[in-house]
Amino acid sequence: MINGNTLIAWGFKPGRWFKEALHEANAMRDNGISDDLIFERLQIMQPIETLMRTNSLPFSMMIDAENDLERANIEAVSQHMDALMRVPTIKAGAVMPDACPSGAQPGTIPVGGVVACEDAIHPGFHSSDICCSVAITVFKRNDDPKRILDAVMGLTHFGPGGRQKTAINMASHNVLTGIDKMSSNPFLAGLEDFAVRHFATQGDGNHFAYVGHLKSTGQPALVTHHGSRGFGAQLYKRGMAVAKRHTAIHAPKVPPHNSWIKASSKDGESYWAALQLIREWTKNNHFAIHDMVKQELGNPVVDRFWNEHNFVFQKTDGLFYHGKGATPNWSGFSADDDGRTLVPLNMAEPILILEHANNKDALGFAPHGAGRNLGRKAFLRENQPEMPKGIDARFYCGKPDLSELPEAYKNAASVRAQISKYGIGRVADEIIPYGSIMAGDWEVDAPWRKQ
Repeated sequence: MINGNTLIAWGFKPGRWFKEALHEANAMRDNGISDDLIFERLQIMQPIETLMRTNSLPFSMMIDAENDLERANIEAVSQHMDALMRVPTIKAGAVMPDACPSGAQPGTIPVGGVVACEDAIHPGFHSSDICCSVAITVFKRNDDPKRILDAVMGLTHFGPGGRQKTAINMASHNVLTGIDKMSSNPFLAGLEDFAVRHFATQGDGNHFAYVGHLKSTGQPALVTHHGSRGFGAQLYKRGMAVAKRHTAIHAPKVPPHNSWIKASSKDGESYWAALQLIREWTKNNHFAIHDMVKQELGNPVVDRFWNEHNFVFQKTDGLFYHGKGATPNWSGFSADDDGRTLVPLNMAEPILILEHANNKDALGFAPHGAGRNLGRKAFLRENQPEMPKGIDARFYCGKPDLSELPEAYKNAASVRAQISKYGIGRVADEIIPYGSIMAGDWEVDAPWRKQ
């Protein structure tokens, strides 16, 4: 039997790869393969350490500052990007106008950051809120916007966990077909319960349902914003575990939060397939909610589309483009792309509908919103925000989340001006706000706070 001492005697350096190597070597010997051929196979398996770059690659900064707070924010974003662009898999990078830091560890990809990677999928670059996205449905007839908002409030669930009372026809939304595929994917097997229970629900934090009307036609519109819920969060955990194991062997000097899965490996192909299933689930999740509202209103649908951020896309150049809080804005980024991109700003501002621009400096991306200059806790320490006037702002759990009020976000007019200045996209239409729903401060009643 071949053991670790055998491999060392053959001249191989011990490491985490030995476990897989010994399994492969003994399987080959059991099948009658000679030690010379086993040795050649182990030479291929032996990892060659990939080192961090000494210097950062250049990256585009498509963001401006109007005050000291914004200048400090941009400086922090720039420092994170400088460290991030030393990761050996990254070939290009860009920063959107809504950028802000998303973690304290150096080289954590900022919100509004985009990186293109070679043969690598980095779970940490899309985060646990995989495929966070916005979707719009435009209704045919004029309708009372309050009635639309009331319908959303009564038909879905905001906050943590899955559905509490809403019955869903799963078959009508292709969810059961997706679940069949999940069970055969090592990254998704066993997560079927999350896929079912969290279906047709909204999230917490900045996830919202927004009701307004198109500026161009006056037709009522519903926009929802959420990701893949607990289902995607579980996939992220599994993806990070595999990425850390891979990177610990092949690039031990790369920080764990920058770990990656080799895209062309078996794990990489399975993870990529899992991401596509998560994407389809999330799209169906949006439009299941919209369809329930349509049925409640009895108002036909004349238009709908969606776009995602916190995701990974592959272009014809073969690179994997990771958008952390950045939205693809190039034609044909997906099979269901129709040439338009939704960019929400805050609950009291219009949601922008951009035409695709395919700006090369932006790597083909657009901002996913207005972004923040301060984290939630820092903002609340330094501000006493007030509820916006003239907006039907609702919080599903009863208590407002003050960190989601318009004052917590960057100046919407400034972000919009930067989209135009840098040629990121042309505003083709807008959704004028009536009101919105968010989960609110549900943690006030959380069990750990009661204890």
